[in-house]
Amino acid sequence: MSEEDNENSDIFRKPPVRYLGYANEVGEAFRSQVHVNVVRLSYVVASSYVVADALHKGYKASEVPWQTEEKKKTKVKWAVIDTLIWQGLASVIIPGFTINRTCFLSNLVLKKQSSIPAPTRKWITTFIGLACIPFIIKPIDLSVDVFMEKTFRKYYHYEGHIMKTIVRHNREDP
Repeated sequence: MSEEDNENSDIFRKPPVRYLGYANEVGEAFRSQVHVNVVRLSYVVASSYVVADALHKGYKASEVPWQTEEKKKTKVKWAVIDTLIWQGLASVIIPGFTINRTCFLSNLVLKKQSSIPAPTRKWITTFIGLACIPFIIKPIDLSVDVFMEKTFRKYYHYEGHIMKTIVRHNREDP
């Protein structure tokens, strides 16, 4: 890895820090196994990751030499807002809902279509939820990218390559 790659490397896009953004998905998968406060804690962890990433992107935007102080403030604000919205949707809201409903429906189908005992059914549901996580990440990320481009990002300008580099949301998961 070159020195430039190290400088442009984003700790919030690399494991293990990146995995903090998946905490709520894991919490949702284990919802039937644990107390609801554990699930809530998983959302606190994932939401903290989102806020930390947004602040980091604001900091990165503030390090760029903008033409005016006013432009700098605007770019910092949009870097933070863009990241909060993107990460909020792609890391917390949509995947949390997706895993929650996947587990709920899996449990419902198993309950109606089989005579599997409840404890076993809960574990099967948990494993189904966990198994879905790797498959939902890319489609959700891409969908949120399209959504952002067609809505919020129309109202502010990236300032060419600079802002796209700062708020890029490509994950570096293995």
